[in-house]
Amino acid sequence: MSGMEGKADGRHVGAGHQLSAPPPWYRKRWVLWTGLLLLLLLAIVVVAIIHKNNAKAAAAKSAAAAVKPPVSATVATATKGSIGVYLDAIGTVTPVYTTSITAQANGVLTAVHYNEGQFVQKGDALIDIDSRPYQAQLLEAEGTLERDTNVLAQAQMDVDRYRTAWARNGINKQLLDDQEKIVLQDQGTVKNDQGTVNYDQVQLSYCHITAPIAGQTSLRLVDPGNVVQAGGTTVLVVITQMQPITVIFIMPEDSLGQVQARLRKMHTLPVEAWDRAQTAKIASGKLQTIDNQIDTTTGTVKLRALFDNRNSALFPNQFVNTRLLVNTLDGVTLVPSAAVQHNGQIAFVYAIANGVASVRNVKTGVSDGGMIAVQGINPGEVVATGSFDKLQGGSKVIVSKQAIAANPAEGNAP
Repeated sequence: MSGMEGKADGRHVGAGHQLSAPPPWYRKRWVLWTGLLLLLLLAIVVVAIIHKNNAKAAAAKSAAAAVKPPVSATVATATKGSIGVYLDAIGTVTPVYTTSITAQANGVLTAVHYNEGQFVQKGDALIDIDSRPYQAQLLEAEGTLERDTNVLAQAQMDVDRYRTAWARNGINKQLLDDQEKIVLQDQGTVKNDQGTVNYDQVQLSYCHITAPIAGQTSLRLVDPGNVVQAGGTTVLVVITQMQPITVIFIMPEDSLGQVQARLRKMHTLPVEAWDRAQTAKIASGKLQTIDNQIDTTTGTVKLRALFDNRNSALFPNQFVNTRLLVNTLDGVTLVPSAAVQHNGQIAFVYAIANGVASVRNVKTGVSDGGMIAVQGINPGEVVATGSFDKLQGGSKVIVSKQAIAANPAEGNAP
């Protein structure tokens, strides 16, 4: 029994040894590895989800970038017309006449008739000088003339009597000859007296100064009571003709042939005067003359243009920019100057067709009045005039404003 019990115990023990639970340290290690594996799987799943979301966001962004919104831009239509070729130069407004009046008689100023800046006509009274001394001299000269005129008349009467007496042999021929010479002497005296009278009349007229030309007076330079001297350097008043007025400008000698050829054909050339900033046209006139020699120091020649200046916009010694029309190009393609863009030396425009922009290289020519002649664009094509920071080749365009093209019929023709 004991042996069997022992065997039974032995089997029991053996079976108990095989079926018993792992030791505690082994169970802890197994739980740790299981947890780490679960965390790793969770991390892999999270990273996969994030990557997928990022991929979707990038794809959506790319798709949004691929579909760009249309660009709103102003446009204009290329036209066929005429444009003027101008020579630009700087000029100075120069009056046709400027008169500085000085005294030609001695005396005291008794009256000043003009107001400062007044527009006067030729013959208007300006200044009076005390004329009493000159009136007295004239009166004395007239008295001498009157006396000598009567002496001459008496001598002529005597010569007539002598001729009658000599015809009757009543006197000697020598007496008649002497009397004829006396008449000639008296005639000379009368002429001398008449010259004195005329001279005194001129001197008296100097006491009443009138305007020799029509124009605008200067600021008042003298006052009543001032004493003036004949032949002095004191200027009494300055009169400047304002209408018409001229502008003298300079031009390079290389352009002289072009101007002369056009002038021989057209007889006159239009000239425009612009302000200092070249933003506003002041007046329009015509070329009057070209100087007769070239300045060898500067290689330029002077030209004078005449302006009617009815609105007094041009003022003497004013600085202006001039534009001389020397030619007119007909039948050229015109676009607004704002439509032409530059990339280095290359000029281009954005042509708009069917709502899509395309880059078109052009060759530019003459520009005037906000329009420019181009080659590479046909009349009737639409070009963009704005929103260049957003435009590029292939961009869809929405027209925000149709620019008004210049009328070709309004081209500057000579």
